[in-house]
Amino acid sequence: MKTAAAILSTLLLALAAACGEQPEPAAEEAGADSTVALSGEISVVGSTTVQPLAEVLGEAFEALNPDLTIIVSGGGSSVGVKSAGDGSAQIGMASRHIKSSEYDEFPGIVVHTIANDGIAIVVEPGVTVDVLTMDQCRDIFSGAVTNWNQVGGPDMPIIVVSREEGSGTRGAFEELVLGEEALMAESAILQPSNGAVRTTCSTTPGAVAYLSFGYLDPSVKTIAIDGADPTPENVANGSYPVSRPLNMITSGEPQGAVAAWLSFITSEDGQAIVVAEGYLPIN
Repeated sequence: MKTAAAILSTLLLALAAACGEQPEPAAEEAGADSTVALSGEISVVGSTTVQPLAEVLGEAFEALNPDLTIIVSGGGSSVGVKSAGDGSAQIGMASRHIKSSEYDEFPGIVVHTIANDGIAIVVEPGVTVDVLTMDQCRDIFSGAVTNWNQVGGPDMPIIVVSREEGSGTRGAFEELVLGEEALMAESAILQPSNGAVRTTCSTTPGAVAYLSFGYLDPSVKTIAIDGADPTPENVANGSYPVSRPLNMITSGEPQGAVAAWLSFITSEDGQAIVVAEGYLPIN
């Protein structure tokens, strides 16, 4: 957060200088220029993975535009796509690729990738396993393997913790890890958010779960997959295989304040905040 704060301070100084030296552009010329003071409200709904990042990016942009309010709420990736598509929110958030069925239902939606994210396999800290193969991950989360001693760990039942249906994190995890041949274990404990998954996993003996990189903290232990640790560097170099895009979605091409905020997010300053929050930049 210190990095984000430093970036914001620099942006504010630059804005102040610009306001003192240059005439204010006409409103119709503002477009996606994040240095032009904007007003009104932007509603943002969807993925609980994207939500905290959107909140930080929203606060930074609000500081540059004190008359603008950005309201961010969760609900899941599927809700984000629907909210953008039906116009109930100006921006939807999705932490996965958009499905062909969603494009069919909402043909006018436009997807804006703002960051990339890894999904880490995490366990309760008492689990002594440090490395799993991708096949072992699939067998554990599908329920084919039910005891840690089957994968080199202690004689302890495996408790699978998962996101609920409709979650972008779950959808991406199922696509990347379970594939078409396996389903999530019926015995899995389902939780409504990454935060709830982390809390349940960290406090349940023998638990295993999957989390967005942005939610990793010392309360859970990360597992290497095929020898690669879940780090941004390993996602970037391709050695860590479980990653996905973080998207914002609009109905049609964005205009006005929405376009200006999205332009800020994908700018060098916005992407620096993305990195400071633990995610991977789009470039």
